[in-house]
Amino acid sequence: MALTNTQASVQRWHEMLKTSDMSILNDLLADDVVFRSPVAYNPYPGKQVVFFILTNVIQIFENFRYHREFYSEDGLNVVLEFSANVGEKKLKGIDMIQFNEQGQIIDFEVMLRPKSGLEALAVQMGQRMAAFMPKAQT
Repeated sequence: MALTNTQASVQRWHEMLKTSDMSILNDLLADDVVFRSPVAYNPYPGKQVVFFILTNVIQIFENFRYHREFYSEDGLNVVLEFSANVGEKKLKGIDMIQFNEQGQIIDFEVMLRPKSGLEALAVQMGQRMAAFMPKAQT
């Protein structure tokens, strides 16, 4: 059952990226979701901040493409390999996504390389996070 829910959610994730319908993301994220950034040591907890991060990263990435996906035996985890550009910088990375039994994302961790692509993303996301975080904390 878990694998079926996870696969359905991953299909919705791909649909969201293809159609830019971000309302899908709202359905996919659990309220207690945690985002683990490649540029920050401490995770970002909560649906509101994770929604903000993911919708902004999607806007920053250019030529975004997934290449492969891998599922864990328990069906609750998937790793998606991707490539993208941030301006002129190329990057490759993986999204490591953990789902609950209902197919909602509870943990989203991103790993990126090379350092130049990561730094380009960090600059753009840093500006957006600085504008967002004071609002999120009030």
